[in-house]
Amino acid sequence: MNVARDPAGLPEAQRAVAVGTFDGVHRGHLHVIDAARKAGLRTAVVTFDPHPRTVLGGRVELLATLQRRLELLADAGVEDVLVVPFDEELASLPAEEFAEQMLRAIGAATVAAGETFRFGRGREGDLDLLARLGFDVRRVPLVEGISSSRVRELLHAGEPERAATLLGRPPEVEGIVVRGDGRGRELGFPTANLDVPEGLLVPPDGVYAGSALERRAAVSIGTNPHFDGVERRVEAHLLDFDGDLYGQRLVVEIWNQIREQRRFDSLEELVAAIGDDVARTREAVRPA
Repeated sequence: MNVARDPAGLPEAQRAVAVGTFDGVHRGHLHVIDAARKAGLRTAVVTFDPHPRTVLGGRVELLATLQRRLELLADAGVEDVLVVPFDEELASLPAEEFAEQMLRAIGAATVAAGETFRFGRGREGDLDLLARLGFDVRRVPLVEGISSSRVRELLHAGEPERAATLLGRPPEVEGIVVRGDGRGRELGFPTANLDVPEGLLVPPDGVYAGSALERRAAVSIGTNPHFDGVERRVEAHLLDFDGDLYGQRLVVEIWNQIREQRRFDSLEELVAAIGDDVARTREAVRPA
């Protein structure tokens, strides 16, 4: 998949372009990409980084990093991606100029987007404008109940299984594996401690069944109250794995919550609870 941050970085071609932020690349986003693909041209995506709402004064907890978004777009069969750096200058660009500089410039003949898609200065541009400018516009009806905002709500409510039905796959959290306190290894359950990128949504505290590196994983999210921790962490114990992951990027699927985090009366009770977490992770069913 070709990825560029400037239109000149993509090879010349006639393209069918899906436009949007595509945070999480959920099932609704895939409908937009499919609409572009059906035009029979090279399938491309124009997306934005950072998320436009963060530049316009809002706060957004992302469902995926840009790197993961690009991986998911590649999995969806996208051939070219233009990542448009979103800043105040772009936000003030008139809609017609955006269409010429970011769409026409990459050979967009067809443009697919959700029917409520708006763009340009003050959100003045819409799909009707693109049609008047001569683009073959594919209006994609919104999929009822599916949005990035709804996925965030479900994750905050501690419902990763329901979030998975909207995403079409389990929700994820990712980060670089860094050194922790080493307590997991001392207890017989070594964990990969993730340095999660700022702004990425992390599910509520608890212990979850999930997976990483195609292995089941018991995932602990929280401050480790048994040891009076104060730093919120994401730690994944990969079942039947013995290897060095330090410095590696790890994408962890979150399947379902096993239990809440809590303080135990003794170290023996904690070890027994972790053993039960592992047993329940082995029996867990991957959602979606």
